[in-house]
Amino acid sequence: MGKPELRDTTLQAIERCVRHVGERAVPLFHFSADPLPQKREVIGILRHCQEVLFPGFFGEQELYRGNLEYHLGDQLYILARRLRREVTKAFLMGGGNGPTAASAEDRAGEVVFRFLSDLPEVMELVAGDVQAAIGGDPAATGAAEVIMAYPGFKAIYTYRLAHCLHRMGVPLIPRIMTEFAHNETGVDIHPGARIGREFFIDHGTGVVVGETTDIGDRVKLYQGVTLGALSFPRDERGRLVRGTKRHPTIEDDVVIYSGATILGGETVIGRGAIIGGNVWLISSVPPGSKVVLSRSQLSYEVRGPEEPDR
Repeated sequence: MGKPELRDTTLQAIERCVRHVGERAVPLFHFSADPLPQKREVIGILRHCQEVLFPGFFGEQELYRGNLEYHLGDQLYILARRLRREVTKAFLMGGGNGPTAASAEDRAGEVVFRFLSDLPEVMELVAGDVQAAIGGDPAATGAAEVIMAYPGFKAIYTYRLAHCLHRMGVPLIPRIMTEFAHNETGVDIHPGARIGREFFIDHGTGVVVGETTDIGDRVKLYQGVTLGALSFPRDERGRLVRGTKRHPTIEDDVVIYSGATILGGETVIGRGAIIGGNVWLISSVPPGSKVVLSRSQLSYEVRGPEEPDR
């Protein structure tokens, strides 16, 4: 037999792929006629939010006191228009018994109005986060360095924007925002988490904050901290039970050092507690406590310069 022709092989592959996709219980395809927020548009919306939160730090336009109002007005107008379009798509996702195009657009308009109204509060929170970084890291030289170079801070302000939309019931878009920040910074904060004022993540890499986590004011996390779920309850049919408190509560003024793992919806870390590095916690800690691992014993072997490796 001769070798199969490339054309025949390609046609067979197409047929198998189409059949395979169509038979899946969970669809892995999307038809263009159905609304779906565009990831690049959501990222673009975040860029406009950056320009509003931190005028002059991002973007190419030269900024002066005289053109600040014009600059913010221009950015807010573009932001509102793009956000309304993507939120409308998000509300229309799935079709079927969902809202009509007109009602989805009306809801999106309400979301945009509330989001723009909330931006001054977000700016206030973000200013507190900058101050927390400056006050919590001796290496921080000032606000400009924190805003432009701290990955943990980027993850925090992206979360704060996404959390606003999440509170309003906007599907998908908040998660696209925080996962973009996750990809950029290595910090994974679910938009559903509730985080207080003056929050600081030092170094950032590997931090995970789950959906139902509650974090108080003036909390500081170091790299590699996980605030996660202990287990996932299921119903009598084996399906995950959603909407329950699965992640810990961290009260005000807590410091959690690198590599610590704190799990469970009933776990509460009391106010002012210090959690040492690499600690594993699945139970609550009283206020003012200091939790550390017992000191490990290190073993040293001193070898002479001529002694061969063993």
